[in-house]
Amino acid sequence: MSESGSGSGRGNGPQRGAGQGGQGSQRGAGQGGQGGRGRDGSQRNAQGRERNRGPQRGFTENAPSQRTRRADPARLVAFEVLRAVASEDAYANLVLPARIRHHGLDKRDAGFATELSYGALRGQGTYDAILARCVDRPLDQLDPAILDALRIGAHQLLAMRVPAHAALDQTVGLARAVIGAGPSALINAVLRKVSARTLEEWLDLLLSDETDETKQAAIRYAHPEWIVRALRQSLVAHGRPVTEISDLLEADNAAPVVNLVALPGLGSLDEALEGGATPGELVEGSALSSGGDLGRLASVREGTTRVQDVGSQLVARAMAAVDLGGSSQGTGSPAGEESAGSPTEKPAERWLDMCAGPGGKAALLGALAREHGATLLANEPAPHRAKLVRQALAAVPHEVWHVRTGDGREVGTEMPESFDRVLVDAPCTGLGALRRRPESRWRRTPKDLTDLGPLQRELLKSALAAVKPGGVVAYVTCSPHPAETTAVVSDVLRKRDDLELLDAGAALDSVSLTGHLDAGHELTAQLWPHVHRTDAMFLALIHKKA
Repeated sequence: MSESGSGSGRGNGPQRGAGQGGQGSQRGAGQGGQGGRGRDGSQRNAQGRERNRGPQRGFTENAPSQRTRRADPARLVAFEVLRAVASEDAYANLVLPARIRHHGLDKRDAGFATELSYGALRGQGTYDAILARCVDRPLDQLDPAILDALRIGAHQLLAMRVPAHAALDQTVGLARAVIGAGPSALINAVLRKVSARTLEEWLDLLLSDETDETKQAAIRYAHPEWIVRALRQSLVAHGRPVTEISDLLEADNAAPVVNLVALPGLGSLDEALEGGATPGELVEGSALSSGGDLGRLASVREGTTRVQDVGSQLVARAMAAVDLGGSSQGTGSPAGEESAGSPTEKPAERWLDMCAGPGGKAALLGALAREHGATLLANEPAPHRAKLVRQALAAVPHEVWHVRTGDGREVGTEMPESFDRVLVDAPCTGLGALRRRPESRWRRTPKDLTDLGPLQRELLKSALAAVKPGGVVAYVTCSPHPAETTAVVSDVLRKRDDLELLDAGAALDSVSLTGHLDAGHELTAQLWPHVHRTDAMFLALIHKKA
């Protein structure tokens, strides 16, 4: 959790109030003489109203009129992020950096705003259950802006090292500045009730009469009930004990570490490591960073070092490393190693990234293709995302790659049996990246699983049509749900005898630094936040028989 702040009032609300209006006596002097007294020496102000406190007292929690009246910039950033997510269907990871720059936050305040934004979004379900006990009406009858301010206050009070008086003072000040004086009184009253208990005490109260384990986990770990059930099912489907569900849900709520990748043969992690990053433990060319302004790194600005989850790095490298020598159930000798009797010269391979936007995996694949003497076609249907792919690939020599703007479902028909390696990073619910996309757990619904299924199957079929005999298709999702992973693969491979699954777990092991990730199950592979500290990436490697 974040520390209470410094000069921005994170740890010292009363002093900040004094700096803006001084103690009550000083503030009253401008209206009714020294000490806040009227001309008759009473406690009346210039309007004749009696003030029920002595002149010696400064403002306290019992004097709302003396509270901070301006929005602390870090809390204002968090509020603006929550408002954009709720009202504009925005993504927090895209809005937050822009708001931090707009308000000119320094590193410390930017860190505070990040924890407050992501923490309030991640914990929304739990905080709403608590707030429902403290508000005299259903939460959906509150103005959405008021509810977002309450969530920000609740997260400070229950999950951050912010003194209660500072959390109350600054959240009410934020409300006064951006919502209004009337709502700020409601926010003040509600947050006082929230502050009366610790988070564990609130959880004990909320769970005291609840016997359903799924509902208990949903409240305790701030996940919708359907996602709790979906993740239980996912663990079992991929060969892990269902008893790991608490660890998985808890991992979803941990603030993720920034993962870096140096593009092979092009980038360097030296500058990042000198700046405090640590070498990655799972994959070559990776590093873990505490965050901060990564744009200060020259290699990041040049695009040769990129922010990318280690799980994404592993699945891209695994596809690139599969031995295409044709052996049944081959698992991952580095591509380019010649088997006995193979010709000295091999034609240059052609690789395809079928769903390339916004370009993270495409950049890594482009660098790997360059090392292997291959070329990469990056396909993206949306023009604005295709532009992002070009920007991501700009650091890779241009003769290595080309970007196509078009529907991936048409590639198999337009370019049949044209590629040696095809990556299908299929659109999915993103249930494997809930820790990085905190709002998505509240945005997704079970209907998304149904809606995305046909698209995932059509893309995989197109990829299998586009791959050459003897080539490999990597089907990847950032979701562990069987409806998006094993069911899709099984359905597409059913009744086809020209396809076989390669051992994806062994392929991941071959490109990992540990050599044993324990990710494989029945030839497919699944990474986990609570086991591997990666996003929950799924990988199936499908070989088209020569």
